[in-house]
Amino acid sequence: MGISPSPAKILSQPFIKLMQPAKTLLLAILLSVGLACSPRDFLTRRLAADLIVASDAFKAPQIFWLRTGIVSNKDFSSPDSLVLQRRGWIIGTEQKKCPAGIDPPPCWDVQLSPLGVDTIRPLITSTLTPPVPATETDIGPIGMQVARRELVNISGISKAGNFADVEFIWRWVSINQVGAALYDSGVHYRSTVGFRGYDDGWRVVEQSIPSNQPLDEALRNAQPASP
Repeated sequence: MGISPSPAKILSQPFIKLMQPAKTLLLAILLSVGLACSPRDFLTRRLAADLIVASDAFKAPQIFWLRTGIVSNKDFSSPDSLVLQRRGWIIGTEQKKCPAGIDPPPCWDVQLSPLGVDTIRPLITSTLTPPVPATETDIGPIGMQVARRELVNISGISKAGNFADVEFIWRWVSINQVGAALYDSGVHYRSTVGFRGYDDGWRVVEQSIPSNQPLDEALRNAQPASP
């Protein structure tokens, strides 16, 4: 004589059969919601950092322009020029008579020292377009890449609908000896850049649009920030 199933077990079997389709439907709904949402739909600090670092404006290296030949006393006494002089990379010979357009005297004939030739000449990038064109008597400034930007952290996000302002801290990191002499990596800068939400997710603003500051302008307008 067999043992008959308990009433509780008999009642639970239809309930279990009913729950299985419900679980399948719930999993399908959750999966479809997950697939519909892109990681870029939510402006997190991680996403903001990734988009800033990947932007062309942030990745652009810092270019230093060195002018040799006859320069004004103001240019020869500038902070960057004094750094190069102290390193022994450039030397200047005082000129009492200056060419037209360079006044007041004195002016200086600036040349690379032997040490400067060894240090600076390998860094010169011939593909760069100088800000001042060369002339028959002046080869124009020589350009070299000396530093790159490094994101330190995202310090805050302010959102209003599909627009947002992201505040971030960054610094210069030298890529050669000249960059190390000119830029202190311990100095931090604070910038604020605009973000905008689109149908495919959030994007960093790299061109000027109303109410948002583009990244290149944010970098130019950066203010010193404590480390």
